[in-house]
Amino acid sequence: MTTDKEDFVTSTINYSLDNGSPLDYYFYEPDPSIELNPPGTDHHEVKILNGWSRVDEFSHDREGFELKPISNSFDQFDDNDAIKKLFYPVIVEFVKQHTGANRVEVFDHTIRKPMSEELKDQTDVQRPTVQLAHSDYTPKSGPQRVREILPNDAEQLLKHRVAFFNVWKPLYRTVEEFPLAVCDDTTAVEEDKLIMELKYSDRTGEIYVLRYSPTHRWYYFPRMTPEQALLLKTYETEPDRASSMGHSAFEDPTSPANASTRESIEVRTMVFF
Repeated sequence: MTTDKEDFVTSTINYSLDNGSPLDYYFYEPDPSIELNPPGTDHHEVKILNGWSRVDEFSHDREGFELKPISNSFDQFDDNDAIKKLFYPVIVEFVKQHTGANRVEVFDHTIRKPMSEELKDQTDVQRPTVQLAHSDYTPKSGPQRVREILPNDAEQLLKHRVAFFNVWKPLYRTVEEFPLAVCDDTTAVEEDKLIMELKYSDRTGEIYVLRYSPTHRWYYFPRMTPEQALLLKTYETEPDRASSMGHSAFEDPTSPANASTRESIEVRTMVFF
């Protein structure tokens, strides 16, 4: 357990303005005549609490996140096929163990590490951080994703409880810069979650971004190691449970000047009960 830092840091979280229209992000060059409505333009200095002192209290069904130990035996993060063949099963067992689900489907992953700023297309390897308060799924896009991934089983599965979880962990070394902040879902009302449209050349998806509220309570776990993973709830069909928990990378003002560049993986799963 890490306890060598202050109880909190103060840093900027990039919220989005609620202007009455869906926010948008394009994965292609839009027509110049289109009026863009980008997210993340409402910057607020917030207190981000050190979660280590409460690490055993958090619940993915209440706050929307938990931090748990995870096997660190896999070390082939430069091999995409090996990740899918050898690391995905580790994630399946991890998620089953901590959610009680009887079926877990891994459907996607993103590795974040340094890359060319010229790259615009979405790939398995992306820039090191996403500094935007967001959550990955909405009541519309969650079921849509189930139907895309499991077309033969989807309608039957959607009659029962379904939840999505992301598993976020460092690759090879301790996180020294741009840690992940998580927003306690008990402090964010549904009205704080704004739809952002993801514009692809052939389709439009959607996620949630957060509008600012002084009631939000943010946590982070400084100096996470590869033996630790965050379990993040990003979608839930059952009421009275955390759903679409907001999260964002942020600039840690206590990071050392010579901090190692953050390298992490986020694996996305859908779980069925």
